[in-house]
Amino acid sequence: MKVLITPKSFKNYRELTYPLLESAGLQVIENNTGSTLSEAELISLAGEGVAGIIVGLDPLSERVIAHCRDLRAISKYGVGLDNIDLVAAAKRNIQVKNALGSNNTSVAELTIAFMFEAVRHVGAQGVIVKAGRWERIMGLELTGKTMGLIGAGQIGREVAKRARGLLMNVHIFDPYFDDVSFLERHQVKLVDNLEALLARADVVSLHLPLTPNTKHLIDRVALQLMKKSAVLINTSRGELVDEEALYEALTTGGIAYAATDVFSAEPPAPGEKLLNLSNFLLTPHTGAYTREANERMALYSTQNIVTMLKG
Repeated sequence: MKVLITPKSFKNYRELTYPLLESAGLQVIENNTGSTLSEAELISLAGEGVAGIIVGLDPLSERVIAHCRDLRAISKYGVGLDNIDLVAAAKRNIQVKNALGSNNTSVAELTIAFMFEAVRHVGAQGVIVKAGRWERIMGLELTGKTMGLIGAGQIGREVAKRARGLLMNVHIFDPYFDDVSFLERHQVKLVDNLEALLARADVVSLHLPLTPNTKHLIDRVALQLMKKSAVLINTSRGELVDEEALYEALTTGGIAYAATDVFSAEPPAPGEKLLNLSNFLLTPHTGAYTREANERMALYSTQNIVTMLKG
């Protein structure tokens, strides 16, 4: 059976993963384009004879899935599944698994890095000094401040533990959270009202999937509830935030700063106005892009495809 591997960085872990695939009798087809595959390219590579796909950010849409006639399993090189049409896969009885637990640490650490940049402006002040100006930007201490986590899955919990280590108060809003022992062990508070969390948090950090119900969860109304000194962090999915409303909030003093690793269009369109703001930081979807996380994603996604096809 053939397996298509689309992530560009996967080839860095051939020595770790290919023996597992070969021992299971699976033949590898690589993405040699150097970029994320289009729908047409996916269909061309996987239209016939491909039983499994290890996929990164490439679009496994209903159209692609319909044209991949021999496809039986999809393994996500990562955690988020919003680039995969799960309904179309289910109709075809195609199994789908993600590399759950592979990038918890890396995304949590990026969230903390964003928080420090937002309140201490380390990178921004470095740019100022290198430009020949000896100018300081007033910062804020995080000790005693309140972090509001929207979503407390595996990544959200890792962020909570690190924020508590910084002596912050941590409040969680997550209707599906039921781990009382975690709350007690880390002295974290669970709140049942999103509006209350937005109003009291100094830092709001998003850790939830993109669904029809969560799209633009952070809209104009939500931003108006936040403190004018608040920081918004998003390491989940770009469309959780109404970017037009965010631009308005950042330019009118509605909130102080926003840092995001994700955007509604990646890369953003030329001339995207948010990129011109000094109180807005965007990184290129790099939350899981650490050596350790990439190795875990490669290993987990390989084990998943083998289990689905041969288990």
